[in-house]
Amino acid sequence: MPTPERTTSAAIVAAGREVLEAAGPSGLTMHAVAIRVGVRAPSLYKRVRDRDALVAAVAESVVDELSAELERVEQDDARPGKVDDLLTGLATTYRAFARAHPEGFRLMFTASVPLSSLDRAAGPVLRASAARVGQDDALEAARLLTAWMTGFLQMELAGAFRLGGDVDLAFDYGLSHLLKGLDG
Repeated sequence: MPTPERTTSAAIVAAGREVLEAAGPSGLTMHAVAIRVGVRAPSLYKRVRDRDALVAAVAESVVDELSAELERVEQDDARPGKVDDLLTGLATTYRAFARAHPEGFRLMFTASVPLSSLDRAAGPVLRASAARVGQDDALEAARLLTAWMTGFLQMELAGAFRLGGDVDLAFDYGLSHLLKGLDG
């Protein structure tokens, strides 16, 4: 097995994300990550204090990836007068991310995530919300949008939409009506 010096913090976090998606939060153990990076579990402690620190690092990595994706949408779709298109792009990206990383998405809503990471992830939605409703109501609008999207996605990921119908159409319907509702 490689020596701990050959194992980087980045490799440990990447392995942690792989383990999380494959085995869920209970499977995200120091032992499972050590096996994935090719070292013995005690060697990880030279890079990661304990399991809580491992979970926090994985959670931060997940949120940072989502932040980068949302910021790309914001930069690519920042057209004056097209704020609803930007908000739709952000929502669609948020949903795609949740579907691609369901366990990481769920982990984002735990106390393990550093507040600074959450602040970065909120930036694009806050700025788009401010452009849509004004600075005074931006935080409330961003919270409304994020809460609706997160609730929808938590239900979707859990397979809770069992009454039939097209879930994609339901997402589009909900988002379009929510955006119209921002008109006050």
